[in-house]
Amino acid sequence: MPFSSGLIHNDLPTPASGVVINARNITSTTALVLIEVYVVPPTTNTLTLIYLTGYMLPGKSSDSRQFNISGDIAYEIQVNASGVLSEVVFTAFGVDEFGTPVDGQQMLALDWQEISAFSTTP
Repeated sequence: MPFSSGLIHNDLPTPASGVVINARNITSTTALVLIEVYVVPPTTNTLTLIYLTGYMLPGKSSDSRQFNISGDIAYEIQVNASGVLSEVVFTAFGVDEFGTPVDGQQMLALDWQEISAFSTTP
């Protein structure tokens, strides 16, 4: 089942220039991880898919991926993990140009909203 961060506002006083998405496979079986990152550019005000990535995450391992969202007024992350008996925990953090987390732009494991399917591009 996929999960969404919901729309995260990315404006002053400290907008994020990137978002770091962490995945941790807490089981011993490999999982397929899918990540979609959407942004709202100030020029269009339309939710736009900018990143779609998938990879295999071995059991008892973790992975961090960073995506550029600089200049966008909002963003949304959608994640999914699948695999027989696999269980993956996700967190995400908006970060500034130095990699420092931005206040109010974090998604902890309990913050994700379950959704029925990934969104499609508008």
